[in-house]
Amino acid sequence: MTTVDPSYDLELLLTSTGGARLVAGVDEVGRGAWAGPVAVCAVVTDLSAPPEGLTDSKLLAPSRRTALAGEIMSWATGIGYGEASVEEIDTLGMTEALRRAARRALAELPEKPDAVILDGKHDYLGAPWAVRCQTKADLSCVSVAAASVIAKVRRDALMASLGFEDYGFADNAGYPSPVHQKALSSLGPTPHHRLSWSYMDDLPQWRHLKKHRNTLAGEGQLSLFG
Repeated sequence: MTTVDPSYDLELLLTSTGGARLVAGVDEVGRGAWAGPVAVCAVVTDLSAPPEGLTDSKLLAPSRRTALAGEIMSWATGIGYGEASVEEIDTLGMTEALRRAARRALAELPEKPDAVILDGKHDYLGAPWAVRCQTKADLSCVSVAAASVIAKVRRDALMASLGFEDYGFADNAGYPSPVHQKALSSLGPTPHHRLSWSYMDDLPQWRHLKKHRNTLAGEGQLSLFG
């Protein structure tokens, strides 16, 4: 796989001109999954050289990603991990679920960071945190790339541990693979599925299980067959 080497450019910018002493890179995983929690990881480093091959977790083979996660755990100066449950996603919407997961991750750090780098365009964390959003930060920013690896490895392991082999959670981590979609159609949702999402509208025999919430609370999702 082709990888891109991230740099400390953004962390150094925030420390040299932004007045931050500690900067945390934050990334999420599971936003687009149909089952399982959404997870967020926060990583703080001492700006030392990162583990070799560090990049966006999506560009890494599973075995390399797992090995790299172990290296990150012994290299980073602070790591926090947080989740928001399926129940929170269904009740509160994805934006609030992400906010809760991120705050839980940041609360696990040994020291509160002065600034937070979020991957993407949308600040789902908000006040009182000093947030810098950066598109593709998981590729360009060392601390965010490290957070992406830890978040992915931990959430994948959780999804594999749930069982439900017919749904292929060990391989698809709750995302809508063909195996997952087929199991949903024939067997219906598990206790780990996000029942407020619009894919439920494409399952006539299970549609009565759909949960309804205020549509202003968060985003919907793609339909099962669209």
